[in-house]
Amino acid sequence: MAKFEPFVMERMMSKFENYVDFNLSESGVHPLTLRELMALAGRGVDELGEVLINYPQANGTPELRQTIAGLYKGAGVDNVLVTTGAAEANYLIIHTLLEPGDEMAVMAPNYQQVWGIATNRGVKVSTFHLDENKGWALDVESLRRAITPRTKLIAICNPNNPTGRIMPAAEMDAVVAEAARVGAWLLADEVYGGAERETDVQTPSFYGRYDKVIAVGSMSKAYGLPGLRTGWAVGPAETLDEMWARHEYITITTTMLSDKLTALALSPAVRPKVLARTRKFIRDGYPVLTKWAAEHGNMFSVFPSQAAAIAFVRYNLPVNSTELTERLRKEKSVLIVPGDHFGLDHHLRISFGLPHDYLRGGLDRIHQLFDELT
Repeated sequence: MAKFEPFVMERMMSKFENYVDFNLSESGVHPLTLRELMALAGRGVDELGEVLINYPQANGTPELRQTIAGLYKGAGVDNVLVTTGAAEANYLIIHTLLEPGDEMAVMAPNYQQVWGIATNRGVKVSTFHLDENKGWALDVESLRRAITPRTKLIAICNPNNPTGRIMPAAEMDAVVAEAARVGAWLLADEVYGGAERETDVQTPSFYGRYDKVIAVGSMSKAYGLPGLRTGWAVGPAETLDEMWARHEYITITTTMLSDKLTALALSPAVRPKVLARTRKFIRDGYPVLTKWAAEHGNMFSVFPSQAAAIAFVRYNLPVNSTELTERLRKEKSVLIVPGDHFGLDHHLRISFGLPHDYLRGGLDRIHQLFDELT
């Protein structure tokens, strides 16, 4: 078989998330039901009975693309490509903009999909870092060292996965300045925008700050609708047309139901209600996690996530994070993400945007294992 770098976190989740009692590995909030979504829109599920199960417009129906464009200042319908999840958008960006042997720089820690796609493409990948000792702030000098005159793409995730930190304007400006210095593209994974814990103001997009930005969004994280498998890329129309051509080799289109339901969820009347639900899950769940961590003395250090339904937790125990999470899955039937999947041992990524009984049940099982280990 061809040489291939697997996406280790998604492989773990794909294999085990449906076979544990408590899945605390997901990074979105507890999903909506179809009935809940339709109720937020003031409509009934029966309305969907008349939807023709046909191919929608391959790059997204004009209605949906116009709705998404309205979320980005200065964007129009031709600046949007609808994809099968943000995962496909990221794949298309790498395969459209980069050839084998090209160079790119990736933020770390980060969702490792972009790194893996580029590695499998034969791209030379360098990393720049967020500094844990400074509250996961961008290490600007690290960014400058990672970029060369040959760098063609810089990939960031804001709000960040796994830390939940939001970049302030000065850091965003620094990233744009470094991209502009060498003429590199900027891939901005912004799937957690809208899932803010401390404010109702959505995290600003990189779109519009620079002419070579492609912003990526999704219904999976901030909207609690991962099963729709709807994502999008927002960028220059000519570049998106090139991505669309590649999209036709991979998925052709999303489903008609996904297109219709996404347009409904993102409509001006419904979107604020969906985001309010998301933020309530995040704001209600975070104190449950921090209270649980505090009950363990100095065992856990929880970074105060600013957005997303996940916390990046450092633990004080001489056990490898993958070994720890494997024992947790096998012995306690709980799935969480080891820090190893982000290149940072002695950390765990734990989801907290869940119903309280479910969240507490999973945390109690984690408590049991740590009690046994100590």
